Amino acid sequence: MTTKMPKVVAGIKIPDSTIARQATELLLEHGTELLYNHSLRTFLFASLTGGQKKIAYDPELLYVSAAFHDLGLMAHYSSPDKCFEVDGANAAREFLRGHGLPQQALQLVWDAIALHTTPAVAPYKEAEVALLNYGVALDVVGRGYEHLSETVREDIVTHFPRSGFKKGVIPTFFDGFKHKPETTYGSINADICAFMIPDFERKNFCDIILGSPWDE
Repeated sequence: MTTKMPKVVAGIKIPDSTIARQATELLLEHGTELLYNHSLRTFLFASLTGGQKKIAYDPELLYVSAAFHDLGLMAHYSSPDKCFEVDGANAAREFLRGHGLPQQALQLVWDAIALHTTPAVAPYKEAEVALLNYGVALDVVGRGYEHLSETVREDIVTHFPRSGFKKGVIPTFFDGFKHKPETTYGSINADICAFMIPDFERKNFCDIILGSPWDE
């Protein structure tokens, strides 16, 4: 998959630093067309949300977070025993470490990716963490859809098409962790397993408490 990256979409400048370009190249190499377009839309939606809410953020770190946030679903980055969010966060951390970024930046991007499917926590973290969660939620479930004009939405989707996203994203997510469904315990990904696997039995926290080895 190859593509020519636009410089500006919906008034948002796409980062064009060496780090941003290399992150894009990894997304193109190891991702899919669906995840590429989703990741770029996520960055744009996150950036627009930052502007609306007057939140100061680092565009390059937000871009890298968006580029890597679903790469843990891909075989190249997937571990046998970690949730895909952690796999993607680890990959992004190693990528940025290779560019000599400070530990604070590494941790920020790690948190953004690891928490992007945790809406009860991410909005209360640093700007980049919160904005990535907002961008993902807007693209996947339409949270905040009404706060963007039709013109802005159409500009973004024209450059980065949805192309059957609603029907394609669930099996795409599932393909990324169907070999390790136990890693979805405690997350929204368990909903995907329940949707895709007949007779899937979720772990229940109350059962785990009552079945613990403690006498009382």
